[in-house]
Amino acid sequence: MRHFLISVLFLSLAAGCSSVNIGPHRIDVQQGNALDQDSVARLKPGLSRSQVRFLLGTPLVVDPFRTDRWDYVYMYYKAGKLAEQKRITLFFEGDTLVRMEGDVPPVATPVEPSPASTGQGVQP
Repeated sequence: MRHFLISVLFLSLAAGCSSVNIGPHRIDVQQGNALDQDSVARLKPGLSRSQVRFLLGTPLVVDPFRTDRWDYVYMYYKAGKLAEQKRITLFFEGDTLVRMEGDVPPVATPVEPSPASTGQGVQP
């Protein structure tokens, strides 16, 4: 009976260890500028460099030979694997933002109501 209990204990320990993923623990890592949608949506041509810096923070990459371009990069690694990546490139002329490229949300175009929906222009 004693050998049976030892065998059962050993088998249960071995079965419990076989389902565990043994390896190094990988932490979640955020790198770069955290680009939230609200701040990015506020970007528009005509803003000054200081206004852009207030909205998004200091750019991650500034080319010393091309000071008219700022690159904002954000990467999020979850358990060692790339889970999210965003990139925005801003172009300036002098101190004014003129163009944006990358993961910029589309600009919503306002839809003008039709005369029928407002009740104007409808003849009884």
